[in-house]
Amino acid sequence: MDDRMKKQIEFALEIDKVKNIFRQTHLSMNGRNENDAEHSWHMALMAYLLKEYANEEIDIAKVMIMCLIHDIVEIDAGDTYAYDTEGLKTQKAREEAAKERIFSILPDEQKAEFAALFDEFEAYETAEAKFAHAMDNLQPLMLNDSNGGGDWRAHQVTAEQVYKRQGKTKLGSEKLYELTDSIIQKNIQNGNLKEA
Repeated sequence: MDDRMKKQIEFALEIDKVKNIFRQTHLSMNGRNENDAEHSWHMALMAYLLKEYANEEIDIAKVMIMCLIHDIVEIDAGDTYAYDTEGLKTQKAREEAAKERIFSILPDEQKAEFAALFDEFEAYETAEAKFAHAMDNLQPLMLNDSNGGGDWRAHQVTAEQVYKRQGKTKLGSEKLYELTDSIIQKNIQNGNLKEA
């Protein structure tokens, strides 16, 4: 095995660790906590399935790769719950350090490619990044809804917090934001989200 392949295989084994990073969100129908690999896989398939609702023309392969790699950094940085105000303060620094360590396992040009895709996702400026983020918002929202809002109730999340997080969904897809709004409204009516 040459050095290039050795690095690629080492990276492939390293990213397997993402399966051990568990999120606050539970699988549908009150299943166990989902892991980052399941979340990323689900997002990528959702992106392909729902691509017709993107606000702009998108490179769907690029969106799917963004979905698949966006949480690799959590191998080192850990999962930061969307509504954890303290954890969010240090999230960027933790993820930047993780990005450098993990992507540095790869051959140089692949490291640059993966880091650029991760940075593009984080910057939220391109049509692809906006749509990938819409998936990152919609996927856990759907799971929370399927679980009767249990994760929101357990963390005492308010409707205002969810609307703040979901507000950017419309940048990627106005149509999917309409769905998001109806899910939030249903969960307010059902008492799963407090109105402040």
